[in-house]
Amino acid sequence: MTTQYTLSRRAQALTSSAIREILKVTERPEVISFAGGLPSPATFPVERMREATEKVLRDAPQAALQYGPTEGFTPLREWIAARLSHGGAVVPASRVLITTGSQQGLDLLGKVLIDEGSKVLVETPSYLGALQAFSLFAPKFASLPSDEQGIVTDGLDAEQLAGARFLYCLPNFQNPTGRRMPLERRKALVALASAAGVPLVEDDPYGELSYGGEALPSLLSMNPDGVIYMGSFSKVLAPGLRLGYVVAPEPVFGKMVQAKQAADLHTPSFSQRIVYEAVQDGVLDAHIPSIRTLYGQQCERMLAALEREFPKQVTWNRPDGGMFIWVDLPEGVDSGALLAKAIERNVAFVPGAPFYAVDPKKNTLRLSFVTVPGEKIDAGVKILGELLKAEIAALPAAA
Repeated sequence: MTTQYTLSRRAQALTSSAIREILKVTERPEVISFAGGLPSPATFPVERMREATEKVLRDAPQAALQYGPTEGFTPLREWIAARLSHGGAVVPASRVLITTGSQQGLDLLGKVLIDEGSKVLVETPSYLGALQAFSLFAPKFASLPSDEQGIVTDGLDAEQLAGARFLYCLPNFQNPTGRRMPLERRKALVALASAAGVPLVEDDPYGELSYGGEALPSLLSMNPDGVIYMGSFSKVLAPGLRLGYVVAPEPVFGKMVQAKQAADLHTPSFSQRIVYEAVQDGVLDAHIPSIRTLYGQQCERMLAALEREFPKQVTWNRPDGGMFIWVDLPEGVDSGALLAKAIERNVAFVPGAPFYAVDPKKNTLRLSFVTVPGEKIDAGVKILGELLKAEIAALPAAA
């Protein structure tokens, strides 16, 4: 008899990431890819990581290669807590959980906070990786009105917030839009969520990537007991380390630790100790400005190309940091159909529709600029401009 494998309903509901499917195409060397969300490998501090690895293996090889506590390597947790304790905020190391990438943090949050049908509030659009992680637990998403400055707090009322398990947002240089929430909106959002008793989940992988270096206060610093904060070393050191962290109040912290015990016991001890050694002596603060400079230059190169090549009916934002530019196309232009034509000409991007939890907008797209050489930015944007002009000319209104 043939062995039968019966998949769970949860597994049957799984779908592949739209971005991952596109990235398979971009593996061809001739493709100019604006699709990836990968940091530039030119920013990886290879020599510093080599030195840190050698030090770990020289000074504490047995401990680095042994099992460790689920909460994480204590000195690294203390370093993270100290780094986040500024602007009047005090973050205790006892509330820092080391995760195997920030994506695991999202999965753990889903396991701990979401039941089937739970109300989960998100931005419009929102981070695709979070939507995928949360979707496993079958929540009911509610998309909050958002503009070029993030969630629109004017008009956000208790009824919209009522009954939500949490509100998930990226205040700094959001993926996919690149927008940053201004200070007054941060204050308003924290006050509204606190009044409604709704936890905020602040995902902050891009906070250090402000091109001018200007930082805004975190939501965590404004209400430590009402905010779950997520961070990562992927964008400031290297994503291959798979090292993130969550700062959470009790009892959420304790339940996340239990969920992590069941998931992978702990994040690799070796990686944690390497990162801890790599960030000593202010190295991270000396390294991050070089990332900001590179990404700022890449962003300006793409913005100049968009101004030069895109038709006037197309609009886009001008980010002050991060890795992405968000593009709005005229009504009637489907970025999914546009992608198929772009790939035929060896250019790739990410259509905007998958980033919407509800009511996807097909006339949007995301461009990433950090890994593409300047001359290829120019060439790729020129091709997209030609395709967009043809698409717009074919619209019924243009007839």
